[in-house]
Amino acid sequence: MSASFITQLMVASVMVGITVITHFAGLTALLSLIRKRRNASERIVTFLENGAVMVGAALGLFALHGIEIWGYALLYWSMDIIASFERALYFSTTTYATIGYGDVILPVGYRLLGAIEGVNGVILLGWSTAFFFSVVHRMTLLQPLSTMVPPPTASSKV
Repeated sequence: MSASFITQLMVASVMVGITVITHFAGLTALLSLIRKRRNASERIVTFLENGAVMVGAALGLFALHGIEIWGYALLYWSMDIIASFERALYFSTTTYATIGYGDVILPVGYRLLGAIEGVNGVILLGWSTAFFFSVVHRMTLLQPLSTMVPPPTASSKV
């Protein structure tokens, strides 16, 4: 049994909405946690704190994408599109990340749903990349001036 084109679009739209809201909430929570870090005046403390923030942000983003991937896997499994949850999770992971090995494929009547998951994954992964870059960039701007190397001047080239 396959889903109609309209049904696939409706289900995919609901999933995109859920994952975008989940992603927004997750990024907002991560940003809130990052903002709570205290300003360190000593170089080693700043280094360790910045490292902890970056690792925490990366793990948080990984968990957030995991939740979204599992959401799609649960959808495929609960709709009996893919028989086992392990297989549904594998398919969802490779589709969301646009790896798409092709060893597990959706039935003809559900392929649009998988394609939209791929587009959704690309957008959310890009959003996370921009977020992570912003966090790392912001941390370099917030470092105390004593820990930053001054830019070279014209007189230092002599």
